Amino acid sequence: MIKRIGFKRTLVNIVITVAVGFIYFYNRLPAINLQDTQFYGFFFMLVLLFSILTVLSIGGIRSNNDIRSIFSSLKQFALVPLIICGGLVVIYLVGSILSSPFLRASAYRSLLPIKEGDFVKDVAEVTFSQIPMLDEDSAMKLGDKKLGELSDMVSQFEVADNYTQINYRSHPVRVTPLEYGDLIKWFNNRSKGLPAYISIDMVTQEVSVVRLKEGMKYSDAEHFGRNIYRYIRFNYPTYMFDTPVFEIDDEGTPFWVCPRIVKRIGLFGGTDVSGAVIVNAVTGEHKYYEAKDVPQWVDKVYSSALIIEQYNYYGRYINGFINSVFGQRGVTVTSQGYSYIALKDNIYMFTGITSAGTDQSNVGFILANQRTKETTYYSIPGAQENSARSSAQGVVQDLGYKATFPLLLNISQQPTYFMALKDGAGLVKGYAMVNLRQYQIVATGASVAECQNNYVKLLAQKGLAKQEDIKKQSETGVIAEIRTAVRSGTSYYYVRLEGDDYFYVISVADSEEVVIMNVGNKVSIDYTSTSGSLRLANRIVRS
Repeated sequence: MIKRIGFKRTLVNIVITVAVGFIYFYNRLPAINLQDTQFYGFFFMLVLLFSILTVLSIGGIRSNNDIRSIFSSLKQFALVPLIICGGLVVIYLVGSILSSPFLRASAYRSLLPIKEGDFVKDVAEVTFSQIPMLDEDSAMKLGDKKLGELSDMVSQFEVADNYTQINYRSHPVRVTPLEYGDLIKWFNNRSKGLPAYISIDMVTQEVSVVRLKEGMKYSDAEHFGRNIYRYIRFNYPTYMFDTPVFEIDDEGTPFWVCPRIVKRIGLFGGTDVSGAVIVNAVTGEHKYYEAKDVPQWVDKVYSSALIIEQYNYYGRYINGFINSVFGQRGVTVTSQGYSYIALKDNIYMFTGITSAGTDQSNVGFILANQRTKETTYYSIPGAQENSARSSAQGVVQDLGYKATFPLLLNISQQPTYFMALKDGAGLVKGYAMVNLRQYQIVATGASVAECQNNYVKLLAQKGLAKQEDIKKQSETGVIAEIRTAVRSGTSYYYVRLEGDDYFYVISVADSEEVVIMNVGNKVSIDYTSTSGSLRLANRIVRS
């Protein structure tokens, strides 16, 4: 005879199943949501475990009739979860079919609303003093170096490698939190939390360690309940989340922006963002905002990967599913890679658009606001980003420099790729500008100012820039103010004359005499007219 399962044994099986389920949930953090595929695996695992425990409770197979008894016991004690499990299988299969691009190509195409724009009107011209000169790799090296200078922190903390590019008070910066050096150091410091975060000015390359009055107690470096992933899961068990992003508000307070993921098409298709949970990294205070209500200081709600995925749906299914497979008329995809542009106090993702074939050129590019997902397409054929990098590297091939992934700038009303040139050790040795439309127009320089000046000269020679953009002018006056900055190891002096609103910028390499000049000296300045409040000086001498 097979022992029947008593009430106590059934209760024990339920307790074991719940305990194992909690451990699994605590570590894997699936959303309790039918749109999350991990949820199905979680529930099936619980049903399988409970069924195995039920079989083991019978006492084992002892005769040829035991198999029927086992199924009978499962029917008696595990019928409800098995029925639910079967229902979930049906939901999963039907949901997958209804989410198929074959049936819903038009819905996938409509995920990312796109408008066409005028690049010159939409993207303001920049001067070299406004150009972000740091890529993520360079920022990481500067951050690590800065922390290494702080004896009270370097022994206990490290710099996290998730540098977020944001606009802080209308200025492009990268920010990243500290993290604990290891588990022992977390144990020793967890009560006070992480004491600071790193902020790097992408224009001046100034690195700041921003010390907090009270440490950050919620981050991805924490363990147990203060880990940011676990914290938002237990507070919002049914929400699906994209990767939390570290940002700071206008007062410098650190936050985690946690985008809420939803599926717009069927049950599993059309990944999109409906809003974001914003968590104070110090206090843990949290609030959910719909996408349209996210605070203005937040820059990253829609990830670059999500925007690229949605554009590729748009480009692939522009003329229907069948055309995306056969013929591919009008099918476009994003090029390989992306960068960021700071515009109107927002961060825009830039990526090129190319045809679905093997073209080495772009048919245009998009700029997508990462807070609102507003996306604009610019129909400007030109070089792909990697082709532009090859062009820049070709000019300095004798030096063996490698170009970073380009930024897109408006220089003299021309869409222009801007890149840093690095040596084998990853140190920036110069800069390059490549015209997007005509990538044979390449200018380089040891400084950004020199690079821009050389580039504008080339544009004028090709008839692509106005002569006045490079026309040299002179000014004489008395020095009212002098400021200095160091960029890529080169010292720059900013000189303002009495009664003038402009600062004239010159490097020590171009004018050593500027080092010994003082406020009140009368000087003569030769400069190149540029837009903005800064002018590139070619020569500053006492008069």
